[in-house]
Amino acid sequence: MKIPKRLQPLYNDGLIDEVVSALMSGKEASVYVVRCGDTLRAAKVYKDAAKRSFKKAVTYQEGRKVRNSRRQRAMEKGSKFGRDQQEEAWQSAESDALIRLAKAGVRVPQSYGCYDGVLLMDLVSMEDGSVAPRLNDVSMDADQAREDHAVMMQYILRMLCAGMVHGDLSEFNVLVDDYGPVIIDLPQAVDAAANNNARAMFDRDVLNITEYYAQFAPELIHTRYADEIWALFEEGDLDPDFALTGIFETEEQEANVDSVLLEIKAAFEEEQERLERIREADEPE
Repeated sequence: MKIPKRLQPLYNDGLIDEVVSALMSGKEASVYVVRCGDTLRAAKVYKDAAKRSFKKAVTYQEGRKVRNSRRQRAMEKGSKFGRDQQEEAWQSAESDALIRLAKAGVRVPQSYGCYDGVLLMDLVSMEDGSVAPRLNDVSMDADQAREDHAVMMQYILRMLCAGMVHGDLSEFNVLVDDYGPVIIDLPQAVDAAANNNARAMFDRDVLNITEYYAQFAPELIHTRYADEIWALFEEGDLDPDFALTGIFETEEQEANVDSVLLEIKAAFEEEQERLERIREADEPE
């Protein structure tokens, strides 16, 4: 295959030896199968910001910081330099996330670095050498669905232990090899503590994954893993090996309407007495 222009620098630098084939093209990147020595890997070529169709990117970037204070100030001001730095930060975010999550015990492709907007990483494949399918192309029996769903909930918990929320997790961002699910596509991953939208994104991630597996094991739709995991996060009790149950009890107390009305009446009478005292003080003797 002819080497795409964006991959030519990696070829020139000896990082890749051959571009074998195009694998897929998505909303923010195109992925190619490349050969590095005797090993096949994936090269993810990020599209320029103007060509990306990823919606609400600013929402995902909230809370992201860079170590260099000058770069951070430029990014906040939105200058030409700042926009360039923002783009570089977006492109390198996935490599950083893959490294961080692998250390946290989440199955993700191994990253070999990001070079000029190209992420070089493991090609997730089957034992026979074929490329691993996406979860949305996989069907299974109920037992397998329950098992893989439990694995995914544990990975989601471990992501939160690492302070991250995927933010776009669904059956389209999970590959399934001979050993189970592998999470992919992380350039939009958000800081769970610094992004105001993190909880909503987290709930959506869990719901998307649960709804897919519930096609094969319907009872999964009634589980409450999102509430259970997020409560642990807020309480500071997260542990990567916590035994999740999918059960979450909400403490609800019926409002005592009579008590509330009495409090309102007392407050009203107190305010009336205060106003009366003011009027009396203002009256001429």
